[in-house]
Amino acid sequence: MTHAPFLNRRGFLGTSAALLGTAAVGGLARPAMAADPLTVGFIYVGPKDDFGYNQAHAEGAAAVKAMSGVVVLEEENVPESQDVQNSMESMINFDGAKLIFPTSFGYYKPHVLETAPKHPDVRFQHCGGLWSENDPSNAGSYFGYIGMGQYLNGVAAGHATKTKKIGFVAAKPIPQVLNNINSFLLGARSVDPTIVCQVIFTGEWSLAVKEAEATNALADQGCDVVTCHVDGPKVICETAVARDIFVCGYHADQTPIAGDKYLTGAEWNWANVYTDMVAKTLAGEPIPNFVRGGLADGFIKMSPLGPAVSDAARAQFEVTKAEIEAGGFAAIKGPLKDNKGNVIAAEGESFVETDVAIESMDYLVEGVIGSTS
Repeated sequence: MTHAPFLNRRGFLGTSAALLGTAAVGGLARPAMAADPLTVGFIYVGPKDDFGYNQAHAEGAAAVKAMSGVVVLEEENVPESQDVQNSMESMINFDGAKLIFPTSFGYYKPHVLETAPKHPDVRFQHCGGLWSENDPSNAGSYFGYIGMGQYLNGVAAGHATKTKKIGFVAAKPIPQVLNNINSFLLGARSVDPTIVCQVIFTGEWSLAVKEAEATNALADQGCDVVTCHVDGPKVICETAVARDIFVCGYHADQTPIAGDKYLTGAEWNWANVYTDMVAKTLAGEPIPNFVRGGLADGFIKMSPLGPAVSDAARAQFEVTKAEIEAGGFAAIKGPLKDNKGNVIAAEGESFVETDVAIESMDYLVEGVIGSTS
């Protein structure tokens, strides 16, 4: 089930908040019925078919739609502004939603934090690492250790690069993005420790012109493999193919776009996560406020290896993947410095994927060319 046009729902709520507050108590309230299905809402910051972040979540929502006793609501292209509060209020007051997934990073502060206390009987599950113990108890966060997927991307890139220069197009220097950049380089350096990674920040989650310009700039600087952390990798993949360089994907499988230039990709596997949370809700079981998982947990997966991946690369890729799935794998391990010369990890020190410190990462490792500011 999808929402009616903007003006009939989100727009109406934005211009008639006071009226809605009164009507929700009176005429718009629906009588409770034992057989009522669970109404679940998904909110996306971009289009559901972006071959990226939003598509990955929409694929998870599609798996929920196939469950019995569930009605699914979806809204796409909702900005990280008051609009998302309007969307959540609409789903709750018009449709009786009891479980909402606001999927974009910027939806949490202040929007989920302001909306959740008003609806204590509604569960708000936000994608990201932002929930803390002082936040509303009916809110929570979920995320995956997709940095391990970018590490595997780096292994494939390390074998494919001839120039020893790889590139990363990034949106914003938040911890999850920095972890992906660092993991990509460290994966490549497990193949060849002389490889460097040039990063370009666009400043936006989705800005096609800047993404194309950044990819071209990386190619101009000699990068022959690129990856990214933006909402929709489509433009980056298309530009990389046009420049005859390899690409590693992110969020979803970009093989249909990049073809023979596609090495592999770090993908979300939200179908497993969402169906599990919905099943818990249907059974009356609580959802933890802090949910995480990796390759072994089915939170992330890797795109099929492309035809350009060598036998040696495939062998190292599979061995490393098995090590990650076994648990306790550390991409950040000493001796390691950041790209400003500060010690991150001393000899013998390491941070595994489950270490909470990874989610507050504020540095780029040695070998990454670029700045967080």
